[in-house]
Amino acid sequence: MTTIENNLGQIHARIAAACGTANRAVTSVQLLAVSKTFGADAVRDAVLAGQRSFGENYIQEGVDKRAAVRAMGLPGGEALQWHCIGPIQSNKTRLVAENFDWAQTVDRLKIAERLSAQRPEGMAPLNVCIQVNVDGGETKSGVAPDQALELARAVVALPRLVLRGIMSIPDDAPGFEAQCAVHKKAAAVFDAIKASGLPGLAQFDTLSMGMTGDLEAAVAAGSTMVRVGSGVFGRRTYGTPTP
Repeated sequence: MTTIENNLGQIHARIAAACGTANRAVTSVQLLAVSKTFGADAVRDAVLAGQRSFGENYIQEGVDKRAAVRAMGLPGGEALQWHCIGPIQSNKTRLVAENFDWAQTVDRLKIAERLSAQRPEGMAPLNVCIQVNVDGGETKSGVAPDQALELARAVVALPRLVLRGIMSIPDDAPGFEAQCAVHKKAAAVFDAIKASGLPGLAQFDTLSMGMTGDLEAAVAAGSTMVRVGSGVFGRRTYGTPTP
């Protein structure tokens, strides 16, 4: 058993325990393995251990890594999903539109419009989440909670996108209760959009929140997708990943 396989087992056990505590089905929470700064070999080990969804913060790194993993011809490799979970600048939208299955960090209409226009016709529509700044931090990405519905209304009208849900990256909170409180703010935005009656929400099912340190609180607050990096791949060393 590789270290990554062992780590995945531990994270799945944590998710299962958190779901049990919250009286939720374990199948209601998906694990997104955040592979930023780790090379294609680490992704390979995770794929061989059964992981199928990967998140990348750095767009060009993610594009290169996806190509390297695809070239390995791994069993199950054709079913992998790649999520962009980092900031998307205007000059990077084409890379995201052409190479990722999900873009979780849409926080303004201009970016959504470019992703829609640049998504190739031969590919399935791009799954997107609206990133919400639940903390209100001035230096953090994300739309304000009270502006999320307006952005959702605009996104669902775009032809090459499918609005799947809400994503948040709150600051670290001190303890389980504080973590739950901040995650519940994102959950409230998700619930408000889902209950809005907007057309185009047939697949609005994803509440992406929670990471290695707070996944239990995120599951308790309703997360359907936890984004775990160090808990799966180990401690990061920043720099150019090994292909």
